[in-house]
Amino acid sequence: MSEPIFDRLALIGLGLIGSSIAHAARRGGLAREIVGYARSSETRETAARLGFLDRVADSAAEAATDADCVILCIPVGSIGAVTAQIADAMKPGAILTDVGSVKGSVIAQAAPHLPDSIQLIPAHPIAGTEQSGPEAGFAELFDGRWCILTPLPGNDADAVARLRAFWEGLGSDVASMDAAHHDRVLAVTSHVPHLIAYSIVGTASDLETVAESEVVKYSASGFRDFTRIAASDPTMWRDVFLHNKEATLEVLGRVTEDLFALQRAIRWGDGDALFERFTETRAIRRGIVEAGQDTDRPNFGREKPPRA
Repeated sequence: MSEPIFDRLALIGLGLIGSSIAHAARRGGLAREIVGYARSSETRETAARLGFLDRVADSAAEAATDADCVILCIPVGSIGAVTAQIADAMKPGAILTDVGSVKGSVIAQAAPHLPDSIQLIPAHPIAGTEQSGPEAGFAELFDGRWCILTPLPGNDADAVARLRAFWEGLGSDVASMDAAHHDRVLAVTSHVPHLIAYSIVGTASDLETVAESEVVKYSASGFRDFTRIAASDPTMWRDVFLHNKEATLEVLGRVTEDLFALQRAIRWGDGDALFERFTETRAIRRGIVEAGQDTDRPNFGREKPPRA
């Protein structure tokens, strides 16, 4: 086994992503010691019971002390307050990174609290499930999934290389881009789709002409996929939309225009326009499968449920 990348790794936030990082880092031997902290005493007790950490700290500052790398696995809206709590405890040369789905806001919140000796290198693993909490974590979560780094102009090249190697060791494919571009890309590929899912599921529950029992009983595969997305952590997604406001509104405006165009095509019986748009979107789906980001198995790889 190769030498660990970090002597001490600190995880602040021990939900799905934080616990999965710990499991995957253990699997890959990426840190000599893994220390963690969560705001909830219940979460800390669960993490200690599950044993995916070498030590559970009593505060964020304690977890960050003497760590070579500190990963903030917390909602985006909490980044500034937690960074202020740990900044004085971090040792010179340490890496501070995160796992948030928004990057511009992370930089704006964290940077003012940090001395020049700390390497702030935001990151975003594009992986997850609708489950949450320390018991939801597993080592394979990042295997074959992308992690995007958004280094800052003044970052030390060796620090960036170490963080890249760490995420590769967790199983991820790693890409780099600037924070503004990341936030636009994720608005298209993640944020607006989640917003639409929340909207559609909410609309279905509000329709007076359709009983809730019918929505559940007769859910077709498309609606089931929306409910899976809409079951994601509400605190995390509230913060995502509030902290990526401009890019989300820009993309949402374009989606609204496209929906109006489809509405017109349906109203006026324009089958050619509908067929052209549906053909374009099939090509996007094929590209996602060919890139290894999903499966082309029938029914999206779902197991056929046993008949009652």
